[in-house]
Amino acid sequence: MADVLVLYYSRGGSVAALARQIARGIESVEGMAARLRTVPPVAPTTSTASPPVPEDGAPYVTKADLAECAGIALGSPTRFGNMAAPMKHFLDTTGAEWASGALVGKPAAVFTSTASMHGGQESTLLSMHLPLLHHGCLIVGLPFSEAALSSTRSGGTPYGASHVAGASDDATLSDDEKALAQALGRRLADVARRLA
Repeated sequence: MADVLVLYYSRGGSVAALARQIARGIESVEGMAARLRTVPPVAPTTSTASPPVPEDGAPYVTKADLAECAGIALGSPTRFGNMAAPMKHFLDTTGAEWASGALVGKPAAVFTSTASMHGGQESTLLSMHLPLLHHGCLIVGLPFSEAALSSTRSGGTPYGASHVAGASDDATLSDDEKALAQALGRRLADVARRLA
């Protein structure tokens, strides 16, 4: 059984909901398992360190998770058309993994959530591609052979899975968003399995 790392930051629950759907897609591929992990929050001024284990949800990621995975799905809410600071902060600490080539040749996919339809989903997904490309990952997206990509009235892009939470920050995924997140997980796991 090979693990695909599903690494995310979620504050309102939308990105975590997408992560669980991507994990379902990964685990639908024979011989593949999803390893759900999150990153700790960051703040401009820190007076206490984050606990070693979050109160709920996925455990915090370790650098060993990167080395041990057969592929990676990276998720973050959108912050002004870019990934959120906690995800960027974690990626900024992966210099040793970059130098050792821990992710070279591994497939990678990305996912996000925004409050509005035009809230920067695609630019956020593309911003998450950049560090993955520097790490030597092989980017996996969603092809238009996925019917929901052409019919969705909510989230979903060829660059990765997405969700539109709306002004009320509703974490409930639409059927299309679920289908596309699962399809991305399946595609990522299938590529990882083939490369292994």
